[in-house]
Amino acid sequence: MARFAANLTFLFTELPMLERFAAARRAGFDGVEVLFPYDLAAKDLAAACQAAGLEFVLLNTPPPNWSGGPRGFAATPGGEDRFRRDFDRSLRFAQALRSRHLHVMAGKAEGPTALRTLVDNLKWACERAPHASLLIEPINPHDMPGYFVSSCDIAAEVIDKVGAPNLGMQFDAYHAHLITGDLVTAWETHLPHIRHIQIAGAPGRHEPRVGDIDYGDFFRRVDSAGYRGWVSAEYVPLTTTEAGLRWLRGGAAA
Repeated sequence: MARFAANLTFLFTELPMLERFAAARRAGFDGVEVLFPYDLAAKDLAAACQAAGLEFVLLNTPPPNWSGGPRGFAATPGGEDRFRRDFDRSLRFAQALRSRHLHVMAGKAEGPTALRTLVDNLKWACERAPHASLLIEPINPHDMPGYFVSSCDIAAEVIDKVGAPNLGMQFDAYHAHLITGDLVTAWETHLPHIRHIQIAGAPGRHEPRVGDIDYGDFFRRVDSAGYRGWVSAEYVPLTTTEAGLRWLRGGAAA
C-alpha cells in the first residue's frame, strides 16, 4: 500500500511553513514535500519534520523559491555551470533534510541541443550523488509553456539515455492526464520508470475527488502494481486544506 504525503507548498497554507508539518501529521499524512524550501534554514525544517514524526519525501532543484526565477536550468545549453552550482546547494539541503527524492527541474528549452544538455547534466548529477534518488517530471504545456520535459515519453527517453540507476520519473497524475488524456495507459506504460507519484484533480488542480480522474480506480491500480513508494497530494484546496481531506480519510470518491 502506498503512503501519502502532503505537499506543504500547496497544503496547509493557512499556517506558517514550520507549523504545517504538525498539521499534516494530525490530518493523517505520513510524509511531506516542499517544492522550494530554501527561504528557511534546513535545520529548522528538519526539526519540524522530525518533531511531527514525518518523513521528508521530496524537494526541487534549483533554488531560489517558487515565487521567482526560471523553472530550472538542467536543459539550458550554456547553463551548465549554473545548473551544477544549484544542484550542489540543493543536494546539501536534501541531505540535511534526509529527503527521499530530489526533483531536478529541466527548465524551458527545446530541440536536440537541449536534450543533449539535459542528458549530460543528469549524468553528471547521478555520478555526483550516486546514493541520492533523482527525479525528472513531465509537466503539461498549459501550466508551464516551453518546459522541456513536457511528456512522459520525453522523460522516459531521457532516463534511458542517462542510464543511471538513481534516476527515475516523478509521475504527477494531474499532469499525465492533461498531457495524454489517458492516465491509465500512461501509468501502465511508464511504470518501470516511476519512483514517485503526485495527485490532484483535473482540470483545476483541486482535491483528488474533484474533476475527471477516477482516483479510486487509479489507487487500486497503483496497489495492484505493487508500488511501494509515496503518493503526494499536490493540489490547491477549494477552501481550506482541512475541509477538503475527505479523500484521504474516506477514499477519493468520498
